[in-house]
Amino acid sequence: MNLEHITLEVNKICVETGHFIISQVEKLANSDVVEKGVHNLVTYVDKESERRIISALTPLVKEAGFIAEEQSDLPKGDKYNWIIDPLDGTTNYIHGIPLFSISIALMENEELLLGVVYEINLEECFYAWRGGGAFLNGKPIRVSKTTELNDSLIATGFPYYNYSLLDPYLALFRDLMQTSRGIRRLGSAAVDLAYVACGRFELFYEYGLHPWDVAAGALIVKEAGGMVSDFKNGLQYIFGQQLIASNTLTHSEFTCKFQEHFKNETL
Repeated sequence: MNLEHITLEVNKICVETGHFIISQVEKLANSDVVEKGVHNLVTYVDKESERRIISALTPLVKEAGFIAEEQSDLPKGDKYNWIIDPLDGTTNYIHGIPLFSISIALMENEELLLGVVYEINLEECFYAWRGGGAFLNGKPIRVSKTTELNDSLIATGFPYYNYSLLDPYLALFRDLMQTSRGIRRLGSAAVDLAYVACGRFELFYEYGLHPWDVAAGALIVKEAGGMVSDFKNGLQYIFGQQLIASNTLTHSEFTCKFQEHFKNETL
């Protein structure tokens, strides 16, 4: 399997789908927005984008199945699976905030093979394949060399339905406000991870995540020299709904701070 070739083909699919998504911005009406869960929104743009992506991906790896956000009944593969978020940042999209992305990864059993995150508004395509390094629009990228949280810009996301860890989460947030250069909440976990990979952020953490939110970005971070873990510093970050991604150098300091605030919680 030529992972580089497949990755570059996925890039093209993302760009083409991105053109469709942008073309619908002015056409979207309030009546097009459906709440599929608490504060979890979907539109015809999400669904049509996913349909287009699946159709285009199918011939690339014929034996691959799909794990996709909008269609839970898709067949899964015995060995290979595409993991797809057709529009990460739907709430931003609905409200006219120009930061949303497409996230596509390919997994072999439990191992990520390739990942593409396309931030549609800036036309920035972040991508990586196993052992091939990480890239942004054809140029190699690396995580930052910052060594301390005090000099770091950190990204996170806010839970919108699972508030079970809200108290320690807010305590950590308050701590980081005072011990870092700042905290950002962009509204697209895939973009947060891509920004860690290219050195714009030193670290990103969030819980309540899904595989399609993080699979592509996690591989890009790792191929850019970064580190990805779950909240226990383990490897259950794709399906475990919790993730820390860093430039590696700040990971230990952050996890110590994290454990200080979450020591009484069951993670």
